[in-house]
Amino acid sequence: MLALQSFSAAQKGSLSEGKVLLAPLERVTVLQAAGADTVEFLQGQLTQDVKTLGAHDARLAGYCTAKGRLLASGVIWKGVVTESAVDPVCYFLCDTDVAPAFQKRLSMFVLRAKVKLASTALKVIGVTAAGKTVDALEAVLGQLPRAAWIRTELASGTWIAAPEGDGSARWWWITSEAQLDATLPSLATLGVLADPQAWQAADIAAGLPWITAATQDVFVPQTVNLELIGGVSFTKGCYPGQEIVARSHYLGKLKRRMFGGLADASGIDAGALPGSDIFHSADPAQPCGRVVNAALAGTQVAVLFESTFKSMEEGSLHLDAASGPVITVHALPYSVAEKSE
Repeated sequence: MLALQSFSAAQKGSLSEGKVLLAPLERVTVLQAAGADTVEFLQGQLTQDVKTLGAHDARLAGYCTAKGRLLASGVIWKGVVTESAVDPVCYFLCDTDVAPAFQKRLSMFVLRAKVKLASTALKVIGVTAAGKTVDALEAVLGQLPRAAWIRTELASGTWIAAPEGDGSARWWWITSEAQLDATLPSLATLGVLADPQAWQAADIAAGLPWITAATQDVFVPQTVNLELIGGVSFTKGCYPGQEIVARSHYLGKLKRRMFGGLADASGIDAGALPGSDIFHSADPAQPCGRVVNAALAGTQVAVLFESTFKSMEEGSLHLDAASGPVITVHALPYSVAEKSE
């Protein structure tokens, strides 16, 4: 995103100084599904109830194997139908590393359905603002969605309100290169370039899981809390892995969930952590869980990790090795409770 980088490469600022933080999210890709059968096709592939997506909705969704393990997770929404484009269009924002394989796998099941799948050239920017800065941003761009998972279409692009992790307002701004170039001058005194790691750390604080190449085919939706944050419908009907996901929900006893925490970042490569092991002091010989996502947060590394409820009761958790940094567990902004039979 050269236009964004050149826009504020020399600027510095923070939320406390009344600045809007603009983080170029180059590690996510927007896929497009278009055609008369788009909604019906995606309804039979994703964990989300695509048919009930409203005109201003965006929702989490997952894509599973037949064994119920996630191959992708992301944000889905319906595009605007116009006079020149009357067929339904849906967009799916997911991790860049999993996007090609996800698109290819979906294409295998299109068969005779009238659907075309493609990767778009849309840019995604994580926008963070706080207090009166939100009002200043709206004065420039127009009214923005304030509640999580609400979407607004503006001249500058698509704006989706992301869940808050630290009390600041956050949006995914999905925009074309032309829209970006046209909008940036109006943000010259208000916005500053931000580190994508800070946006990822806020996703972690919000308890928002992203399946990456390192964690494909590892987790079922419940073990990364996907259904707790609206990413799974249990009434929509069949999709790959649906029977296993539903069985865990209605009949099973969940012994594992996703938790959040912080650890010392000294000598840690946050980008290499997803998929790595978590160890418990009571049994250092074998891992008790895995890292889902990780991002630098100052001198610490913020992590979402999957583990057992038992490992949360006592003792200490260690990152990447039995002797690795101790993880200080932090509560997520939604309830993670053990499900009994």
